Amino acid sequence: MNVTQKNSDPVSATLTVTIEKADYQSKVEKALKNIQQKVVIAGFRKGMAPKGHIQAKYGKSVLIDEINSLVAKALADYIEKEKLSLLGEPLPSKDKIEPLDFANQEDYTFTFDIGLTPEVKATLTKEDKLPYYTIQVSDDMIDKQINNYKANYGTYSQVDQVQDKDLVKGTLTERDGLVVENAVLMPSFIKEAAEKVKFDDAKVGDTIVFNPYKAFEGHEAELASLLQIKKEEVKNHTGEASLKIEEITRYVEGELNQELFDKIYEPGTVTSEAQLRDKIKETIAAQFVSESDYRFMIDAKKVLEDKVKDVLFPDAFLKRWLLVLNASRTPESIDEGYDQSIASLKFRLIKDRITKENNIDVTQEDVLKIAQDVVRLQFAQYGISNVPNDLLDNNVQEMLNREKTMSSLIDQVRDNKFRDVLKAQATLEPKEISIEDFQKLFETR
Repeated sequence: MNVTQKNSDPVSATLTVTIEKADYQSKVEKALKNIQQKVVIAGFRKGMAPKGHIQAKYGKSVLIDEINSLVAKALADYIEKEKLSLLGEPLPSKDKIEPLDFANQEDYTFTFDIGLTPEVKATLTKEDKLPYYTIQVSDDMIDKQINNYKANYGTYSQVDQVQDKDLVKGTLTERDGLVVENAVLMPSFIKEAAEKVKFDDAKVGDTIVFNPYKAFEGHEAELASLLQIKKEEVKNHTGEASLKIEEITRYVEGELNQELFDKIYEPGTVTSEAQLRDKIKETIAAQFVSESDYRFMIDAKKVLEDKVKDVLFPDAFLKRWLLVLNASRTPESIDEGYDQSIASLKFRLIKDRITKENNIDVTQEDVLKIAQDVVRLQFAQYGISNVPNDLLDNNVQEMLNREKTMSSLIDQVRDNKFRDVLKAQATLEPKEISIEDFQKLFETR
């Protein structure tokens, strides 16, 4: 058994596997003997069928199986021994396929096309000057977050007179006899202006006569909730009704005081509105770092790809392999997305090389830390910046117990470390930018 390699260019080659009778004969005989001992053939006791009969019936299929096994092993051993880095898998050579005569032929030759991974050497240096955008935290952003905190940490109170966003509760009676106790609605949700105005300045104890169907413009979900009926029954309730107001509930936003500060942050950490604004600015700025890093990676990727734009790839082989991989595709569809696929492949090869050269690895501590950061960010989106340790630990553990999430966290850690290597290699040119101008970067490039 022998394997030879012939290169047509630096990234394309053929492997020729030669199998001789001595390579497979003993294996075939052993396999046929095992069949002879186990097979049951009419007219013969088990294990007593003549060798010639077994050969005639099973010889060809056994020979093909053994040869295929030998070829696969020969290819794998050669690729490992020669430390070949392949793109895709070996494919039988289209131009060198000859019919095989298993009845008379003793030696066999198989030729395979392979695509070799090109050597992609690219890294950033201090000569590579890349912008690093820092998004400015505006007063409007801070004001918006303060308003969110005030809304999130408000209180409910009972009032005597309706305002637009109040919650009105009472007994609703339709003229056809339907009575709904504890009916609840918000005047601000009423769509029809003529019906909505009927609730202006209404008080506890008042009875409001209105048309629910008109008020909510026949919206099934809202009417079904108000009338406590099924959606399909809404069309039967289009007349007027009266609502005797028994309770009016108003949500009052939280005040900017120490009580609110201590709900948002560790008690005593913030003691004034000025400190609160500083904290919020710091938090928003930290959240924007991921956006800045994302933009940096786009710019860094372009620089790296430009450095290897002339690297040769086994295009003909890869296109053929992609067709074999997905028989439903056509050569035209392969061509359409090929350049993009090669660009992605180039960057993956660059990334793999830089990762290896800089000994980038992922530890358990890395994964734990990023999981904690993710959980804190999730809570921060709901206005909770002071996450209790037990709640943090429970959520982190739940994430780590999910296999897909764990894999995603590991990839994220590796990507972050790769990005940090690039940031250290290049010369960063800090640039402050508004969020509006930052977003425009993605429109113009």
